[in-house]
Amino acid sequence: MDKWEMYMEIQQLIKKGFSKSKVAEKLGISRLTVYRNLKRSPSEMSDWVESLQTRRKKLDPYKELILYWLTEHPDMSAAQVQDWLQERYKSLEIGESTVRAYVQDLRNEYKIAKETSPRDYEAIPDSPMGEQIQVDFGFTKQRTINNKEVKLSFIAFVLSNSRYKYKEWLDRPFTTEDVIRAHENAFKWFEGISRELVYDQDSLIVVSENGGDLILTKEFQQYKDTRKLNLRVCRKADPESKGRIENVVGFIKHNFAKHRVFHNIDSWNEQGWEWLNRTGNYKIHNTTKKKTSRSGLSTL
Repeated sequence: MDKWEMYMEIQQLIKKGFSKSKVAEKLGISRLTVYRNLKRSPSEMSDWVESLQTRRKKLDPYKELILYWLTEHPDMSAAQVQDWLQERYKSLEIGESTVRAYVQDLRNEYKIAKETSPRDYEAIPDSPMGEQIQVDFGFTKQRTINNKEVKLSFIAFVLSNSRYKYKEWLDRPFTTEDVIRAHENAFKWFEGISRELVYDQDSLIVVSENGGDLILTKEFQQYKDTRKLNLRVCRKADPESKGRIENVVGFIKHNFAKHRVFHNIDSWNEQGWEWLNRTGNYKIHNTTKKKTSRSGLSTL
């Protein structure tokens, strides 16, 4: 049943005297869906369906390309389809809901099933603007142009309040010197420094824990003292404290890196920074309902 048919069914059942709860039960939908449909007038619903069909046609010139991507990568998300389209066609302006609907139609028409993944969650309330940057590491395995596999490592930063992001990649393991350099690049990207930086217990930063006190590596301790940074390192039993950055690490893996072919580390980082400007720091965030920003930081 499409949205127009559902709307008409709801209207007819209500006219026959069914309660909203009975309508929901009879049609196998939620009461919230019933309430939303009843708020729409017939003319509004008709205009909405017509506009949706018109918007979908905007992607018809890219149908074969999208279909190729979905066939090659059945687990590809609509969000990644949108990002790849905008990466290749700079002038294309298309909404997320339009792409999602178009991709779903192609999946239905060509019987391309999609793997589902658990939803991200954020366990703690937002910190004040400019209060905190969270930092974490990740890695992926990518196919090269020669169809070989290469392991890539990255460090990611996110402003906790606004979700503004930065990341850097290496085709080798990070050293403490690399981590320090990445911090400086991140501060330049953010155009400032937060009042607190939050980390996991990574061996590049933390040597050991002594009676509850975390001992930093010599190089990072010197950097902390020079920059006058206020650091907080999460305990292993407290992963929710850095839920923002863990979501960002997953976003980088699944929206930017997934299915992308690796050429060399320089072009990979360039693509990554373009992705941040195009998608990573541009989209409306699901929780804040705002675009990311970098306001509230102390100046460098």
